[in-house]
Amino acid sequence: MGEMTKTRGAELEALNEELNSLTYSISHDLRGPLRAIGGFSDAIVEDYADRLDDEGRRYLSLIQENVRRMGRLIDDVLLLSRLSRKELDPVEIGMEELVRSAFAEAVAEEPGREVRLELDPLPAQWGDCLLLREVWSRLLANAVKFTRPRPVAVIHVGCRAGEKENVYFIQDNGVGFDPRYAHRLFELFQRLHSDDEFEGRGAGLAVVHRIITRHGGRVWAEGEPGRGATFYFALKTATSAK
Repeated sequence: MGEMTKTRGAELEALNEELNSLTYSISHDLRGPLRAIGGFSDAIVEDYADRLDDEGRRYLSLIQENVRRMGRLIDDVLLLSRLSRKELDPVEIGMEELVRSAFAEAVAEEPGREVRLELDPLPAQWGDCLLLREVWSRLLANAVKFTRPRPVAVIHVGCRAGEKENVYFIQDNGVGFDPRYAHRLFELFQRLHSDDEFEGRGAGLAVVHRIITRHGGRVWAEGEPGRGATFYFALKTATSAK
């Protein structure tokens, strides 16, 4: 039974690697045709715009916008593929420094807003510093975005430290979400809000999920419409992870 389990595990690992390679190749190969579409539409705008009526120019504008959108979607798929293939470089990390840095970047993208960070003391964490920095960046940018309707946004970051794992959380007073669809939040290209409400491509939380699972951790979320959301991720403690 043990030998069969090992064999099955090796087969699944090989299949997963093959799927990741295929995803990377397909996404990379899509760039060529997309560049051609974008290039020809730009040429039409530059050389023939004066011959088009308003409706024709609107169609071209839609083509260009969707080319840019498709390019960003391909970037997201390639990023997820790279995250699956990247070897982790674990070190002991000061999480509070990562939070402050990521928060400063997030609020800089939305000048003029009042966004408060309530940061509890956080324990040192064992993990890949660059990847966990990306986790904080994505989650805090998410919190800043979805608190946009609030005159004063409040984002609370803390941790429930345990012997075997640390559970970090990011709580906000934003628009929240319907808890019936919480399972969809971390799926690629899944969104619970329309483009008219909030911009986005539905990739940020999928990136978070991929990074945390690569570390052997867990990620989940709780929320209610109009009452904010709390995102959690659990990682092994520095002692148990070594």
